[in-house]
Amino acid sequence: MDPIAAGRVAAGSFMAADDGLPPARKMKTLDRYIGISFLRSFVLIIIILVALFSFLELVSQLDDVGKGSFRTHDVLVFIGLTMPRRMLDLMPISTLLGSIIALGLLADHSELLAMQAGGMSIQRICGSVLAAGTLLILLTGMLAEMVVPPLDQLARKRRALAISGPGITLTQQGFWARRGFTYLHVGKTLVGGIAADLDLFETDEKGRLKMFTHAREANIRHNDQWVLRDITRKIFTEQGITTQQLPSQILHSFLSLDQIDVLELPADSLSSIDLFRYIGAMRGSGQNADRYALALWRKLSVPLTTGAMVLLSLPFIFGSTRIVTAGKRIMIGSFVGIVFYFGDQLIVHLGLLLSLAPVITAMTPVILISGIALWQLRKIV
Repeated sequence: MDPIAAGRVAAGSFMAADDGLPPARKMKTLDRYIGISFLRSFVLIIIILVALFSFLELVSQLDDVGKGSFRTHDVLVFIGLTMPRRMLDLMPISTLLGSIIALGLLADHSELLAMQAGGMSIQRICGSVLAAGTLLILLTGMLAEMVVPPLDQLARKRRALAISGPGITLTQQGFWARRGFTYLHVGKTLVGGIAADLDLFETDEKGRLKMFTHAREANIRHNDQWVLRDITRKIFTEQGITTQQLPSQILHSFLSLDQIDVLELPADSLSSIDLFRYIGAMRGSGQNADRYALALWRKLSVPLTTGAMVLLSLPFIFGSTRIVTAGKRIMIGSFVGIVFYFGDQLIVHLGLLLSLAPVITAMTPVILISGIALWQLRKIV
């Protein structure tokens, strides 16, 4: 029996089973069935990919076991805390493969043909997939803004504390270091040699506070000097407290370059609010903030990329239902996902190298994927 005839038979069976239901109710039942099939496939794919990439990260982190107090259990905690980060990074390709697999199985079992024979249009089937994809878009946004930043920062701080050795104390608000009777607190250390929210406490031999210095940020130089900027200083004497405002000051670093390296926090580990804040601070001091602006726009573009991948998956099914096997669809989808990943990285590096506007660099992959998907959908819808 040819696929169309098989589809009609399946459609007749479905319609007979739901004979007492009104047409609108039947369509809603099919909408839920398609959406649940898509989400189940997505969950399966992302579990497999997160497990695979977590294993690769585990192997990579084992190279640092033995540095300072960094042990195997620290590696396992790091892997667990950074798992949402890997999930976020894998959302687009998992969405693409999940949709291709779910719809491909429905097509291979002639269920899509049955639905169409039963009165369900291709547009409605696509709408059911997009409705489920909306949930994934919202999930991606929540991961990017509410889950990944705090867990990623905690993981990196724990790792830095273990590897950096004695002399540094990490807290949820940054880290502390000591040199003699001087104590330094740094709120954040960012990639590119930028530290933010610095507090410097100088005491006498009896532990009495002599001077307190707060700097909004610092540029970390490779000659062990930190250039503090936007400084407020309070000097405590028996006569009272004197307050000074200074534009800048040179501070000899408390930390080695190796310690600074492990304490640096990548831009993509920050929330959108923090990124917006640092972009303003860096531009206010005349520094190039393109790396952080790009991280902000990429954070905003990830949910859009997830949605674009849902659109891209639809032509894989309706354009080739009868001639392509499930295995070939998965292979093609995986190839597209790999091309997207490396193409996205290439665009990011080219954007930074050519000093392109961060919004253009971040949104180019989304626009390309959406354009290709919509162009292909026009042929089948």
